[in-house]
Parts: sequence; structure tokens; C-alpha cells
Amino acid sequence: MKRSVIAVACFVLFFLTTPIYADTALKYNINGSSNWVPYYISNSPENPGILGELVPLLLANANIKIEKHSFPPRRTNYALDNGWLDFDFVSPSWFPNNDLGELFVQSSAIIAIEEHIITLASNAKDWQSSDNLTGQEIGTVGGYFYHDDTEFTRVDFSSERELIKALYKDRVKAAISGDLPALYWAKQLNCPVTLAALHSKGHLVMRLRKEHAALLPRINAAIADLQSNGTVSRIVDKYTK
Repeated sequence: MKRSVIAVACFVLFFLTTPIYADTALKYNINGSSNWVPYYISNSPENPGILGELVPLLLANANIKIEKHSFPPRRTNYALDNGWLDFDFVSPSWFPNNDLGELFVQSSAIIAIEEHIITLASNAKDWQSSDNLTGQEIGTVGGYFYHDDTEFTRVDFSSERELIKALYKDRVKAAISGDLPALYWAKQLNCPVTLAALHSKGHLVMRLRKEHAALLPRINAAIADLQSNGTVSRIVDKYTK
């Protein structure tokens, strides 16, 4: 009798202390934003970037398995729309009316993010308002969202690195970029740029296909935990300070 009680007690203890993972692994594209330095850095296992480090920690904390895929970056949005992938990370500020679309739900805010018009110092005076974008050819990154790209003509390049080079080659007079990627590549290329008018300001969130909406409480709890214990700040500081 005592053995039975002990066995039941051990089973309950095991059940309570063993992580319970979601039955379904969420499909994620590890190449989806591989050009988005310093958020993702490809071919650098020890320093994969801010989100490169944060994503595995976040999903492990939420006890959700990840199924990794390697779609080309430009295919990520198509794959998400068709259910071949389950989540990525975006800022609602990139979308018209902050609307991610009917296929998705969003997590709590994870990291603050700003996007600016970037240009050479000699041209900065002409780009002090986002209204100056109207009707102009503007450097953009292929596959990225821009909430007002119906107002200007997109000139797509493969990465923020190529945007900086395009400014110096006079292929465009201005481009749109996140502040940290622009400053990172300007330093790496020794090609200074000016952060002109603010284009958007918001936070990165997980964009999750709505059929997995039941996992949001786990995900949001994991975000709150990693923020409160300093993990998010530590990882951001590692790549930006």
C-alpha cells in the first residue's frame, strides 16, 4: 500500500515538474530575415543576432517546439500566407492601420524599433519630413513591408547593406531603414549616413497564424519573463552597445 502511495506521489511530482510542450511544433523560417543585421546575422552560430538568440529562448520558455525551415527570404511572406510557416516577427507600424491581416494574431511587444528615412548628410535637409517621400524613388528592401509604399516608388535592394551602398552610388537619394541596421552597416562600410525623418516607430511582435492563437498566453508569459529577468535587454545590448 505504501509503495502504491509513493508511486502515485512520484508520478504526480514528475507530471508537475516536467515541461509540457505544445503538441504541434511551430514552423519557422531561419532564413526569413537573415539580411536584417543586427536582428539576424547569418553564418554566425555564436552571434546569430538579437532575434537569432531570442527566438529559441522564447519558444523554449513557452514550452513550444520549433520546426526550422530554410525558405529564401523573399518567400517568407508567401509561405506564411499559405500556412507553410507559422510565425515571424514584425512591427505593426509597418502595416496600414497597424493591421497584420485576418490570417494572424500578434503577441505582446518584445523590442522597441524605429525606422527612418536615411540619406547622405549633404541631402539630409531635403528629407526632414516623411511627406517628402511622396512621388519619389526610395530605396527599400525587397520583401519588407512599408505602411505607405503606395505613396512612393519602391527601388528594392537585397539588404540594408545594399541600401547604404546605393546612397553612395547615387542610385537613390534616400532610403528607408531601421536605425540600428543603418548605423551598423554605415560603420562596417565606412560610409556615414544621416538618420533623417522618422518613418515609423513601434515594437516588434510575433506574428502568429491565427489557428495557433491558443498558444498566445504561453508566448506572452514567456516574453514577460524574458523581459523581467533582463534577458531581452542583455541580448539587445550585446549587439548594439
